[in-house]
Amino acid sequence: MSTTIDGVAEKVAIVTGAATGLGAAIAARLAAEGAHVVVNHLPHQQDQADELVRSIIDAGGQAVALAADIADTEQRDALIDAATQRFGGLDILVNNAVLPVLKPMAEVTEEEFDASFGVNARAPFFLMQRAAEQMRDGGRIINISSHTTGLFFARYGLYDGAKGALEQFSRVFSREIGHRGITVNVVSPGPTDTPEFRTRPAEFIASLEKMTAMGRIGRPDEIVNMITFLASSQASWVTGQNIRVNGGVV
Repeated sequence: MSTTIDGVAEKVAIVTGAATGLGAAIAARLAAEGAHVVVNHLPHQQDQADELVRSIIDAGGQAVALAADIADTEQRDALIDAATQRFGGLDILVNNAVLPVLKPMAEVTEEEFDASFGVNARAPFFLMQRAAEQMRDGGRIINISSHTTGLFFARYGLYDGAKGALEQFSRVFSREIGHRGITVNVVSPGPTDTPEFRTRPAEFIASLEKMTAMGRIGRPDEIVNMITFLASSQASWVTGQNIRVNGGVV
């Protein structure tokens, strides 16, 4: 298998929320670069995860699908343990799983608040903590946020609040773990052409296109290129950063 970037081949990577959309694109690209990829997914996404793994293996890569609800402590810990046992270690963690609860703040329930922070902030916090215990020196942690944390869209208060917490966790953890050569970075995509994104109203999509410098929404591969770079040896001096890959939205 030919690769395009150094320092990813033979590494062990966990990608959460990887059955569909951006997560699937991340998993496929890391595998194409030679990483041994753990495709994390929710139990009801087994068929989609299995299909992704088959496509990776058919292309000459290595991957395994592991079901786990990362909001659950026991399942989260089991995911880390199973990944390290399956491939003999851990080098890359991509916290991609997301729960977008989009509604006016005045209407958010306590249950929705807890669920959003549980998946978007609490789960990646403890995945970073647990993964770092198993991760080899020189590893990579990449957390997926959203460019909307720098904006103030109506209905995005809960989601952006949780993602904003993840961004701060990432900055601090990069300082605390940097002595081991482990980098911690955030990628904050702008509007990206995924099946989930295309379910949104056409007028909303059009308005986002107009906000970008290029007049269009991004492609998944354009986001994945940055994630792959941060996972590679070429990004050894990049840590504690939040990189907005959003086509120039300000």
